Amino acid sequence: MEILKFEPLLKQTLWGGDKIAHFKHLDTSMQQVGESWELSGVEGSESVVAEGTHKGLTLSQLIGLQKEALVGRDNYERFGTRFPLLIKFIDAHKDLSIQVHPNDELARRRGLPCGKTEMWYVIDTLPGAGLFSGLSQPLTPQEYAQRVANDTICDVIARHEVHPGDVFFLPGGRIHSIGAGCFLAEIQQTSDVTYRIYDFKRRDKNGNLRHLHTHEAVEAIDYHVYDSYRTDYTPQKDAPLELVSCPHFTTALYDLSEPMTLDYADLDSFVVLIAVKGQAILTTENQSTTIQAGETVLLPATTCEIKVEGTITFLETYV
Repeated sequence: MEILKFEPLLKQTLWGGDKIAHFKHLDTSMQQVGESWELSGVEGSESVVAEGTHKGLTLSQLIGLQKEALVGRDNYERFGTRFPLLIKFIDAHKDLSIQVHPNDELARRRGLPCGKTEMWYVIDTLPGAGLFSGLSQPLTPQEYAQRVANDTICDVIARHEVHPGDVFFLPGGRIHSIGAGCFLAEIQQTSDVTYRIYDFKRRDKNGNLRHLHTHEAVEAIDYHVYDSYRTDYTPQKDAPLELVSCPHFTTALYDLSEPMTLDYADLDSFVVLIAVKGQAILTTENQSTTIQAGETVLLPATTCEIKVEGTITFLETYV
């Protein structure tokens, strides 16, 4: 089975910038591109195979055709033709809204297929750039609503200055926001459900205040205060470095300058490789292709091993 590449889905946003097209070597006149959906099974925004035998098929069509051979037996039994991960590049020219996502339990009570747990890997930043993740002091549901109303909600959310290579894990329920000057990769459950808590009194292109989901977010928020919200790790060269392992995905970082063979013979899952720096040649038993910064590839579950040759930094994730 083939190594798969997909057409990026560019999303124009109020807060988007101009980094994504350059990073991905795209020729586009679209302005304020805030997101590139690299791999998506979200209804209405499905990824389409860019090249090869199955060019033009949507991701769900491809899963329907190849079933467990593409995604793995357990994943096919759990998710059917709905791909379980959404992979993005995000360019925040301006601050995003303060928001929260439901966890699986709340999402299913509200008739949704799943919640939204995600992680961020920071690729690049402007000086002084930061983001919000988690509460900095105790907060009750009543105090939350009051602080949204009187514009002080940001005073109780932890802000973190960030630099390339920083990692944040955001389980469903954690208040968060990406700050201006951050360029990052996001790995998340396949869900587009976001409860917007606060948006700095910004107005949309029609001059209207953007809608807030104050009521919906009350039950979704995790009101606990934690010691740390940043995923600390010690960088390693030419070795896999696990960053996140949770029920929804496992993600590792590779920083390679020497050839390495990745062994997936015992893994019953697809694998996604997200290149954030450099380039390499990927070789399986019956195929060879290139990958460079800004590209994402999907390895079918039947992939036993793949050789990576080049100077490259990439994220590896699977379910």
